[in-house]
Amino acid sequence: MDYNSIKISDGELNILKILWENGALTVREIYELSILNKEKKVGYTTILKQVQRMLQKGIIKRNEQLNIHKYLAVVEENKIKNKLFNRLVNQVFKGSSTDLILHALGQNGPSQEEVEEIKAILLKKKEENDKQ
Repeated sequence: MDYNSIKISDGELNILKILWENGALTVREIYELSILNKEKKVGYTTILKQVQRMLQKGIIKRNEQLNIHKYLAVVEENKIKNKLFNRLVNQVFKGSSTDLILHALGQNGPSQEEVEEIKAILLKKKEENDKQ
């Protein structure tokens, strides 16, 4: 699958997150979980239309067991996250991951625990780069 050509709306991303977390679900189950996960109410027919569009795009598939249609994500969560992250970095931060990180740190004021976690990640990356 060519992940570069996939275009995913916010609504479709919400459905994908539900499918990644829960596995194969019916439209009704997706609808019920979307209401629990979101502040904004979305109608059942809206979810149904989004699922139909996602089927056409090939980002989910339908599994028919015992005459019940269950839907399952075809696209990999990590690959979609990478695609969306790269899009954000390129479009908003002119390709600079450093600017993105500095912006995030400046906005949210990380806790001491988060600072320690970031230090550990940076140290690990430095060690990996030194080995190369």
